[in-house]
Order: sequence, then structure tokens, then C-alpha cells
Amino acid sequence: MPEDALAAARRDLTADCGNCAGLCCVLPAFAASADFAIDKPAGTPCLHLLTDDRCGIHDQLRDRGFPGCVVFDCLGAGQRVTQQTFAGRDRRTDPTAAAGMAAVFPVMRQLTELLWHLTEARTLVPPGPLRTAVEQTLAATEQHTAASAEALTALDVGALRREAGELLGQVSEAARADVPRRARDRKGANLMGAALRGADLHGASLRGAYLIGADLRGADLRRADLLGADLRAADLRGADLSGALFLTQPQLTAAVGDGATTLPDALSRPAHWADGAARLSRRRR
Repeated sequence: MPEDALAAARRDLTADCGNCAGLCCVLPAFAASADFAIDKPAGTPCLHLLTDDRCGIHDQLRDRGFPGCVVFDCLGAGQRVTQQTFAGRDRRTDPTAAAGMAAVFPVMRQLTELLWHLTEARTLVPPGPLRTAVEQTLAATEQHTAASAEALTALDVGALRREAGELLGQVSEAARADVPRRARDRKGANLMGAALRGADLHGASLRGAYLIGADLRGADLRRADLLGADLRAADLRGADLSGALFLTQPQLTAAVGDGATTLPDALSRPAHWADGAARLSRRRR
């Protein structure tokens, strides 16, 4: 399955804010920090949320101190909850719907993330028992997203994530098995601020690794497993991420790259990378 087909398969795993009810701007609590310019209690609409449930400063979020909002992506959970689970009911006028959405949205967000990774996993292994297991888990997860609000609230999504995580680990091993002289795995490693410029990480597992602020300029990350890796402020300028496994758009958006960064075909280059790369260049001179 070519990677452009993977992007097509994930089309409904993209946030459609026009068919949501501003759930990510209402339900979570924000604490004033480098990611959010204000304190906001859970369940309280952001002061920038408009009456049509759109962000009033969407094109200024980074400049106004809300980079955390730019990075966040519900992967389609918002519209599923609003239009599917609650059939378009209005959270503003229906307190029962508002409370239900608050309970269901975090569960749905975890399910859509699983769908994102399982959709990719299906493309990484040939027909056989492992791919069959992936397809069965994918179908079961999709079925969960169509359940009632009550069923979703009662769902043990943690157990689902653990089971799917083990399966994705098997897929990762199979997909990286033929990488010649594969770099050693750094699963869950604390690599915050690490000097990894030009590092050979070809085929390594960096699953769950802390790469916050790491210098990965020119690093070889081909076919590296980046599931859950924290790439906030990681410097990916000139890095090669072609074929990287289980990478998400929010991970890229949280990092810094440039025109020389090679990405998997199914993902897009964040618009802010040019400005971020210029700031990092000045800082590292």
C-alpha cells in the first residue's frame, strides 16, 4: 500500500473543526505556561472561542502565546463525538450532552490515535497472521468509536491501548528486521537536549523516548520507530525521517525542521518550520 494511499486511508482521522463543537477549546484545563498564555478551568470555553465554535485567533496562535493549541490534533475525535455519538446535539443548550461529551471525548481521542497507528501498521507487514491480527484490532477499534456514549464511558480504553501497543510492537520489529546494521534501540530513553547531530538512528526504536530539545540535525531516522516519542522543540533540520514508523502530524508540529528535512510521504511539512528554524539557527551560533 503506497504512502499516498495511507494518507487517503487516514482522511477521516483529521480534525474537522467545522463539524465539531469546539471541544478541545472547552473541555481541557489549561495552565498558563510556555504552551498556553492563560489559565483556563476544565469545562470553561477559552476566551478566544467564537459563538460559531471556531478560534478567534487561529492564525495568530503562536504569536499570541498558544503553541500548545497549534500542536494539538484530536485526529477526528471531535467531530465523531459531536456528530456521531451525540448526533449534533448542542452542548451550549443541552447540559446532558455537555456532560456526556466531557466524558466521551478523552476516550474517543485515544481510539482515534489507535486507529491512526493501526491503519499504518496494516501497510507495514505482508499478508499473514500478523496482518490479520492488525486488521481485526483495527476493525474492533473502529467499532468501538461507533458505540453509545454510555458504552464509550464504560470502555476500558487503557486495556485496549496496552493490547494494541503490544501488537504494534510486533509490527515494528517485523518492519525493521531487515534494516542492515540497525542502530541500537533507545525505547523510553531520556534524551532531552541530547547532542545527536548526524546520529545514525536508522531502524532504531525510539518509542516513548524523551527527545525534547534534542539536536537531531542531519540525523538518520529512516525507519525509526517514533511511536509516542516526545519531539517538542527537537531540531530536525536536515534529518531524514523517510519511512519513520508511527509518526504523527502533532509530533512534527511540536518539533522544528526545515526544507531539508525528509518526511514520510503521508505527512506534511508544518507551516511554521521556516520561522522556527531561523530562531534555532540564531540561538545555536
